[in-house]
Amino acid sequence: MSSLGRAPRARGARTSVLLGLLSLATVPAAIAATRFSRTYELLDAAYAIPLGAALGIAALVLARRARRRARRSVAEARGAGAARVGRVLGLTGFLLAVTAAMAVGVYAILAAVDY
Repeated sequence: MSSLGRAPRARGARTSVLLGLLSLATVPAAIAATRFSRTYELLDAAYAIPLGAALGIAALVLARRARRRARRSVAEARGAGAARVGRVLGLTGFLLAVTAAMAVGVYAILAAVDY
């Protein structure tokens, strides 16, 4: 226990939640930004896909580390719940980026065959 009488916090759990939220918001924010821009079109939002995927993977890695630290701790570490939320948000954000990449890929194939 810490000097204040509280259990230690699993490091990285809160950061995984933040990165998971950012990952989840990246692609929709890029799509929304193209609606209000006169120079960018919807297809230009595809440049945000790698960022969303990278943020999702980072959230997953941090959540995994935080959960591992919480399990190894002698005292019950706080933050295991936050790590679980970060894992879900990171996975959802990553899968959203993968889905957007597949949509852009289908568009590219259809544009190539002039459908």
